[in-house]
Amino acid sequence: MRAESSRAERAQIVHRSLRVTLTASAGFYTFLYGLDEPVLALYSLFAPIALGLLSPVPGSGRQRAAVMLKALPVGLVLVTLGTVLAVATWAAVAGMLVVGFALAYAAVAGPRPAGAAPGLQLFYILACFPPYAPDTLGPRLAGLTTGVLLLALCEVFLLPQPPGETYRHSLARAVATAGDVLAGRTVLTPEALRAEGARLRLSNVPPAERPAGPRRADRALSQAGTAARRLLEQLAHLTETGQLRDLLRAADRTDSPARWLLPQVAGRCEECAEGLRTGHAVAVPGTRGLDEAIGAFQDMRVRQTADPAADEVPVPVLRRQAGLLAAAESVRVLEISVRVALDGRRTPPIEPRELFWYTEASAPRLWLRRLVGNMTPRSVQFHNAVRIALALGAARLVAGALDLTHGFWVLLAVLTLSRTTVVETWTAIRAAVAGNLVGAVAAGSLLIGVGQHTDIDAVLLVPGMLIAFALGPLLGIAWAQGLFTLVVATAFAQIAPASWQLAEARIVDVVTGSAIGLLCGLLAWPAGARREVRRTMAGLLRACGPLIEGTATTLTAVPPGSAPPAQTLPALRRLRLAESAYAQFRSEPAPEGSSGADWHALLIAAHQILLGAQWLPRFDLPRHALPPTAAERAKSDARTVANLAYRLAALCVDGGGGTGGSGGAADRGDGSGRGSLDGGGGDGAEGGGRDTGDADRNAHSGSRNTDGGSLDGGDAGGGSGGAGDGSRGADGGSRGAGGGSRGADGRSPDVCGEGRAKGADRVAVGPAEGGPAPGGTPAPPLPLPTLVDLDSWLTSLTRQLSRVEAELGAESRARPGRPMSFRRPAGP
Repeated sequence: MRAESSRAERAQIVHRSLRVTLTASAGFYTFLYGLDEPVLALYSLFAPIALGLLSPVPGSGRQRAAVMLKALPVGLVLVTLGTVLAVATWAAVAGMLVVGFALAYAAVAGPRPAGAAPGLQLFYILACFPPYAPDTLGPRLAGLTTGVLLLALCEVFLLPQPPGETYRHSLARAVATAGDVLAGRTVLTPEALRAEGARLRLSNVPPAERPAGPRRADRALSQAGTAARRLLEQLAHLTETGQLRDLLRAADRTDSPARWLLPQVAGRCEECAEGLRTGHAVAVPGTRGLDEAIGAFQDMRVRQTADPAADEVPVPVLRRQAGLLAAAESVRVLEISVRVALDGRRTPPIEPRELFWYTEASAPRLWLRRLVGNMTPRSVQFHNAVRIALALGAARLVAGALDLTHGFWVLLAVLTLSRTTVVETWTAIRAAVAGNLVGAVAAGSLLIGVGQHTDIDAVLLVPGMLIAFALGPLLGIAWAQGLFTLVVATAFAQIAPASWQLAEARIVDVVTGSAIGLLCGLLAWPAGARREVRRTMAGLLRACGPLIEGTATTLTAVPPGSAPPAQTLPALRRLRLAESAYAQFRSEPAPEGSSGADWHALLIAAHQILLGAQWLPRFDLPRHALPPTAAERAKSDARTVANLAYRLAALCVDGGGGTGGSGGAADRGDGSGRGSLDGGGGDGAEGGGRDTGDADRNAHSGSRNTDGGSLDGGDAGGGSGGAGDGSRGADGGSRGAGGGSRGADGRSPDVCGEGRAKGADRVAVGPAEGGPAPGGTPAPPLPLPTLVDLDSWLTSLTRQLSRVEAELGAESRARPGRPMSFRRPAGP
């Protein structure tokens, strides 16, 4: 499979070199030798190289052509702006700072704008250098237009890249598989179910098909993918524990609520899969809405456990029902998201509104929240935009102040060699400078040998471009830079008389640009996303701690419903920033000696915290107040898990030594301060950031949830087993009916203690222990479904967070830093 992928990539590179070479040479030769218009020729040559070669525009031939045509008006504006601002160095530098930041920041809008950004940067760069010649604006725009239009035609008709499978169809296949498993038509192993979910990871989806944009349909499709991955993981867990088999066989006659709900959930999966395949939402006549069905299911559970005449309900049955409830909630989120994605229009408010806020927001508000939400020092997209803007502005200032010949190459070097970490930048610069030295020597020799015989340059240009554009990407950056030096030498020698000094100017400009890029990389976030991923994860954990305690407080309030649910929006904001930082972190090489903390598992736990905080108060609010002992035990266990989250946050910022120090006061988790405003809606963390798709360096063999990492927010939720999750923890143990994983303080979360006191795994279904209340009034029944569901949620969180804590603690001991300072937030 890997060999086939490698062959396909090589074929795509060769085909692209053919398209770019044909487009560039057609306009160049026509305008230079046919019309004697060197300016037209230069821009018609440069436009296909900028957009077709130096811009990683993703997608099929038609998709790439569409992006290029949409980028053309922007390119015309940028060339006009550069031509006008070339009047003075300070004006060109100011324009470069603004243009550089704006185009780099466009990565938050998705992979396609991010792919076109480098080419658009180059349009401004080429036009903003002397000579100041506003009278040449017409030929510049005409040459640019010709080059882009010819390239778009070649993308469609000359060896076009075939389209990949759409995300919608991939999602339909995964949802159909889940529906077949729930209906009993298919039996799959846990590994097969997880593999089906892994295909929905954004790193396994072609960049052009990723739902990473700010539009409502993209947000909904991304959220649907998250829900589908979570559902498949929940089914895998239920299969491992044998609970799915018992649900399908209806082995226990006390499990009538599950037998009633299961067909409803399977039917919704079939409906969603059919809608995704056809592109139109399919309504099934006579079926209940899942909101109503889940509510009825919970009512049946409460009546079953409260009826003195009914059989006793074993704890395993209650836990199995908790697992089915979690799966049903995943399907509910999936159903809503699919309908919104297929329709694309605004809807009335959908509960929980914090999760589905985007469904009722206007299109301008969606764009504004995406743009403003990443305008924070905690956003890696903001880091990247600031870094490249400062580097390009400094390069333009140096090139103008020193009056460097062909100063355009200084900025081209900055743009093509800058990376997100200073180590990567230095590696690229060393190879580029070496390649340019060899290329400059070869180009100088060629210019000396050819002299003023431009007809020889004309003959060499086409094969030179074809070889450079094909072999450069295949053989590495040194070859690419060296061959590109030969191409620009033969091209510029035809436009104006040139000597060996052209090659000298090329190497001087490249070295200058490399030095500026390296310096800016040292000054602006040199560690890339490594440090920021720790900060954002710590902020996320601090925002999740109050959710854990707040959810327990809501469920144990007296009277029931008197305490409002915890606000999840601050944690959602933090989650988006953490996912974005993690996505870039995966694209960067691991530092030597790194132990690879399992950030993916932490994101999974955060998703589970958010989902539990949203649906436990919605579907598990008891009708009668919990007994004081059970309520205090529940709040104590929730406090234990929250303290574990706070300790883990302290490990993130204090225990990472050289890679994780925060360098300042830690962020509060209350959402005040610098949280992203683009929370919710299943936004991907892709935003247009770079993606390598390589195996996750952070995966650990002992964790089944770390399946290669997540690239986006929507991805990270796939590994959680939901409320009924009994996934293996760091100690390899699995929780049973009455067992437990030790919490942060050595206690075992067990909010069902009253029921378990009766022994084995049977729970009394009559009135609560202790007999009638004072005055002869019978005590209200113990709300066992609420207790079991809350207990299952806390137990799963304890295991997942404990595993990550053990890994971060080991890393902290292996990499000594300042002492850890654990503290709880001052506020909720």
